[in-house]
Amino acid sequence: MPSGEQLSPLAMAALGLLAERAMHPYEMYQLLIHRHEDRLLKVRPGTLYHAVDRLVGAGLVEAIGTTRDGNRPERTTFAILPAGTARLAAGLRSLLAEPVKEYPRFAQALSEAHNLPAAEVIELLDVRRAALEKEFAVLEADRKLALAREVARQYWIDVGYQQHLLRAELDWLQRLCSELHEGSLPWMDKPPGSTAPQIATEANQ
Repeated sequence: MPSGEQLSPLAMAALGLLAERAMHPYEMYQLLIHRHEDRLLKVRPGTLYHAVDRLVGAGLVEAIGTTRDGNRPERTTFAILPAGTARLAAGLRSLLAEPVKEYPRFAQALSEAHNLPAAEVIELLDVRRAALEKEFAVLEADRKLALAREVARQYWIDVGYQQHLLRAELDWLQRLCSELHEGSLPWMDKPPGSTAPQIATEANQ
């Protein structure tokens, strides 16, 4: 992991956990799942172990000992090094300050939605809205649990951010579906392969 290479989401999560205390990768995995961090990144034991190995190779963390619990395999405990603390801080500064274009697939789907009949688009968006409502409910349960346990808000501000994004998308989807239902958004159902209307651009004006 060269010094100029951006930390992967899993590597950043691993450094964040080790900044709390030394632990072995399986404990790190359990904590990520317990804290529902899998909402924010893909968490798999194998990829987490690989991420920790890369952090060791980059001189950001180090192994400090091994333990064995009964007949289970030995587990190696890792601790963050000063270089890892500095790399974590640098990665956070970059991500917090600099917007990154992530190319969301849903926006792409919307740009091609005209290839489906309006009634089907409405039906599909209703399915999406139901899924987002469930996701919002999970976040709300996490928010209430954090409040009940008096967890300092600085540790779960991402929950409020995710809820804000979900509310915005749900409101927008509701307005779009209403426009399609009412016909205020013209929608020309056309068979696949038909010619799309030409949209003027600076290149062809």
